[in-house]
Amino acid sequence: MQRARAPIPLSARAVLNVDLAALRANWARLNEVSGRAECAGVIKADAYGLGLAPIARALTSEGCKTFFVATVDEGRAAREVQPGATIYVLDGLLPGAEANYAGFDLRPALSSLAEVRDWAAYSRARGRKLAAALHIDTGINRLGMPEGEVEQLAAEPDLLATFETTLIMSHLACADEPANPMNALQRDRFNILRAKLPPAPASLSNSGGTFLGPSFHFDVVRPGIALYGGRAHEGKPNPMRTVVRLAARILQVHEVAPGATIGYGAIFKVQRPSRIATIACGYADGFLRALSVATGKAGPVGYIGDYPVPIVGRVSMDNITVDVTDVPEELTRRGGWVEVMGERVTVDDLTDRAGTIGYELLSRLGPRVHRVYEGA
Repeated sequence: MQRARAPIPLSARAVLNVDLAALRANWARLNEVSGRAECAGVIKADAYGLGLAPIARALTSEGCKTFFVATVDEGRAAREVQPGATIYVLDGLLPGAEANYAGFDLRPALSSLAEVRDWAAYSRARGRKLAAALHIDTGINRLGMPEGEVEQLAAEPDLLATFETTLIMSHLACADEPANPMNALQRDRFNILRAKLPPAPASLSNSGGTFLGPSFHFDVVRPGIALYGGRAHEGKPNPMRTVVRLAARILQVHEVAPGATIGYGAIFKVQRPSRIATIACGYADGFLRALSVATGKAGPVGYIGDYPVPIVGRVSMDNITVDVTDVPEELTRRGGWVEVMGERVTVDDLTDRAGTIGYELLSRLGPRVHRVYEGA
């Protein structure tokens, strides 16, 4: 039985609807695509801005048992809501931070020989073989042990025996481009480097890698953006369901004469008698300033019901202005809603216009945006 949705506070200026049923369906699809590999869930950055606790609970209810976060604090938050889950911390081990893992059963992704030595020493001090992942670099040159350190580590079996290696992982640099030869190069490099280490489950693929086929799956896949409805591969249809819908309230409607300008910088000049609605969402809420629209430029479009309303002028900190001239006046009253992201204008539609990626827009959605969870 579905629980009744909590009422939206009268003070809510913008609302993010998160469809947990769509989220679960996306995980189920990724789980099917991953074949024999376990499908984990990446819930770092507050589950890409959607709310770590409700997202983790929804994924667990669908069968997800392993989670990846970026920070120890995120790991602790995940542990509070998922006492039985396996949780990896991608930041690895900061100097002297070993005790922060105590009591939370978190597993650092060790990205250097120095981190390995620190974790081994901590395991000895605790008198038990603590679990961790070994993160090796295969070409992204961001986090991970380079080949020289992998060989040094392989030459010290006593060091490796001090703790439990539960995962050997790396990260694809170009998985969103299926034809990029870097993908196969990294996969092959991963096989060479992990063969130097004792056998352990392996993980290479993010969202894009999950769709690259069985040779990229190994034992665990780690989808992130695809869980939340974002596009995993550039230039291809997106098979994932829409998870998020962002709508903002109308604060005021202005009658504007031809020749008048809208907003900061006066970058948009009205060409006809118009009605311009100011809505309660801006870059402080996560709506990108790069989505501003100057005169003569095609910009993103919001919706009031089935009526499209073009964004006009500059996106400011707290407000967006939209042209509601062609919408019936009874639908554009103060307090009404304008949808600026959803199924008709997706997160990828917006970020394509802004010259960025869905990861950035979702993770920037601010705390002023009221969250509503559906399909729990």
